[in-house]
Amino acid sequence: MSDDLRFPIGEFDTNVVLTPAARKERIEVLRSLPERLAMAVDGLNDEQLSTRYRPGGWTLRQTVHHIADSHATSYTRFKLALTEDESPTIHPYFEDRWAELADSSLPVSISLTMLSGIHARWVALLESLTEADYQRAYIHPETGVWTVEKALALYAWHSLHHTAHITSTRERNGWQPT
Repeated sequence: MSDDLRFPIGEFDTNVVLTPAARKERIEVLRSLPERLAMAVDGLNDEQLSTRYRPGGWTLRQTVHHIADSHATSYTRFKLALTEDESPTIHPYFEDRWAELADSSLPVSISLTMLSGIHARWVALLESLTEADYQRAYIHPETGVWTVEKALALYAWHSLHHTAHITSTRERNGWQPT
């Protein structure tokens, strides 16, 4: 764990190891995210969910909703990469603005349910892919080409990163899981 509240597990390393064993571990991270995230917020009351994980950061509630937004978007990007004839250029979005929309104030249970469905489908998709499929790609206009394999590494990190925002906030505030 890092002392940097922005990156409690460290920043994403773009030079990640890309092997079948690492891929399997990353798929397991995606498979377990809905349960791990549910455990991370279990027993938190409205005031606690309204706490920012760092000064200027999102509330814990916004963080949960952001994960659902981000992973729904990523799942779609994976499917685009796998089905388009040429690597598609995806459309980025303003995640900070999305976090300010009214649906980010809903109960976290809504996004937890959403994540359970998305991740069940995402994992089934990932487990069906061939080696060639993992080399298919999409183009992010700000960060360049992302193979499915490298994007999997990013979203496994993203899962752990934001879950750690919640668990480290609980820890710092002495909020014990129920």
